[in-house]
Amino acid sequence: MQIALAPMEGLVDDILRELLTEVGGVDWCVSEFIRVCDRLLPASAFTKLAPELAHGSRTASGTPLRLQLLGSDPVCLADNAAFACTLGAPVIDLNFGCPAKTVNKSRGGAVLLKEPELLNRIVAEVRRAVPQEIPVTAKMRLGYDSPNAALACAEALAEGGAAQLVVHARTKVEGYKPPAHWEWVARVAERVSVPVLANGEIWSLEDYQRCRGVSGQASVMLGRGLVSRPDLARQIAAANVGAAVQPLEWPAILELLRRFWLLARRKLAPRYAPGRLKQWLGMLTRSYPEAELLFAQIRRESSCALIDVLLGFTPLDSVDIDLDQDVESSLA
Repeated sequence: MQIALAPMEGLVDDILRELLTEVGGVDWCVSEFIRVCDRLLPASAFTKLAPELAHGSRTASGTPLRLQLLGSDPVCLADNAAFACTLGAPVIDLNFGCPAKTVNKSRGGAVLLKEPELLNRIVAEVRRAVPQEIPVTAKMRLGYDSPNAALACAEALAEGGAAQLVVHARTKVEGYKPPAHWEWVARVAERVSVPVLANGEIWSLEDYQRCRGVSGQASVMLGRGLVSRPDLARQIAAANVGAAVQPLEWPAILELLRRFWLLARRKLAPRYAPGRLKQWLGMLTRSYPEAELLFAQIRRESSCALIDVLLGFTPLDSVDIDLDQDVESSLA
């Protein structure tokens, strides 16, 4: 049984990966997608979205990171995958699930589910290009506007050489609207010979148990559910071995949020850091009433210094943050 942290563009960056994997229960995570168009990307394009490459492709807690690529040109994807392996990528993951309109318009993500033959060519080309010991995996949805081709797409990916499939149990058109069709994950798993992970609408331990019952899959990828409830993976992992684990209460979540803010302040320019904090805090409101109160206080603030105060930092803490940021800016 495996529990993975989903790649979520613009949300689950290296900062959030560090904190969520530290809480526990996550077996591996995936980088935000690296868009491949028509050229070999420089190393900086990979390390920007996956700085863990410089640290053994693991988060600070030791959780392995897979590198995800998105594109539609089999040869170009293969060349970039091979280069990523020289930078330390231990697994190459291919994105056939992103539903974003801008991504789909450029023939990336879920729109490729209309072309099972192309899916097969992409995976096969990437599989040939990367060292044999490095797995190639893929994430897919049930289709573009209908699940009718889901089984054909899954077969195309597996036959092309994908060692594992993550199936988001909705079509592109359905986006993130409930429900997730976990029964289709079961159908995919019956059709292919490679391991399958279920993904979609797992917000709680009870949701996981229902998903496992319907999909037949113990392994899952958690996205918004884990971002909204940081100990969800730990709860699921404990339940699967018959152990009890105390859910994290708000004080522990607030401490994670404070650490997130410190890391964001040191990494991001002051005009961007507040938005990243609000993004995660807004998602935490789904699980923690206290987050709603804090979000109401912070949502209109753009001053880092004022947010420091609202999060309980002292002026001295703020000075230390600013100094760290100034030093990093001078080195950039």
